[in-house]
Amino acid sequence: MKHRRSNIEIIADILRLGQAGKTEIMYGANMSYCQLQKYIDLLMERGFIDRVHPENATATYRTTEKGHTLLELIESVLAMLSPEDLPNSTDASLV
Repeated sequence: MKHRRSNIEIIADILRLGQAGKTEIMYGANMSYCQLQKYIDLLMERGFIDRVHPENATATYRTTEKGHTLLELIESVLAMLSPEDLPNSTDASLV
């Protein structure tokens, strides 16, 4: 059974998309519209994504350089915490 994703894992899923519209982010990161709004607001406030306004199109969001740095750090931490690296890796409650 798949574990519930942490906020950090959801943020990483959003940042991995690079550049996308709201619908693509929502489906790509597997979240509701309400969750999407909260994460977009948080990531924009902190400078991890910015809004792109292409001519005659709806807004899209793209990962900034700061966002790419954050994604690299998150992926490093998640790799270090992978189940096979934890003691008693058969205990799914840790992950």
